Amino acid sequence: MKTVKTPYLPVLDTLELSAVGNLMETEACRAYIDVVNWPSYPYKPIVAFDIARTDQNLYIRYFVKGNSLKAVHDKDDSPVHQDSCVEFFMQQTGEADYMNFEFNCIGTCDAARRQSREQKQSLTAEEYALIRRYSSLKNKPFAEKRGLYSWELLVSIPFSLMGLDSGNLPQKIKANFYKCADDTVYPHFLSWHPIDLETPDFHCPPFFGEVYL
Repeated sequence: MKTVKTPYLPVLDTLELSAVGNLMETEACRAYIDVVNWPSYPYKPIVAFDIARTDQNLYIRYFVKGNSLKAVHDKDDSPVHQDSCVEFFMQQTGEADYMNFEFNCIGTCDAARRQSREQKQSLTAEEYALIRRYSSLKNKPFAEKRGLYSWELLVSIPFSLMGLDSGNLPQKIKANFYKCADDTVYPHFLSWHPIDLETPDFHCPPFFGEVYL
């Protein structure tokens, strides 16, 4: 099973989100979203993420380089997986429910508390507002562009939003990190931790790895 250790960097909460990446570049833990689980979708952009935490928040910084770029969704709680998208799914150890946090390349978010792909409770507008985001592409929507593009997205997700007690964090959580772009000229479905299923499906906690906090 893949694992990743989350460095404790309390100073991150004192910085503007646009400046957080400079510190994470040298102090965070880096891993790669590079598993092609389904041969029918062979395209593989270059994708990595840095991860770190403070007492209150989990910070994830995504890096992507690949063909085409799309961001038509600019309202939270919309199907951002159709755009150029990165994702973080998490589950508390020993629990059946899980959460998905999906972001297109301009930071629009789709997130929910879930029992399954079909059964979910979406975040409220107030909860979405707690998720801080900074994209190198800014936040204006655009139709798909052809060509080679590189971009970064940095997000800060409160532990409280994940149902975790920031004053008594668990040693670890289960999680997976994804890259997709369902409705583009280069559809792809990459994961950090391998998924042993016949067809593309990210909603599969049995194939989550471990994130040590």
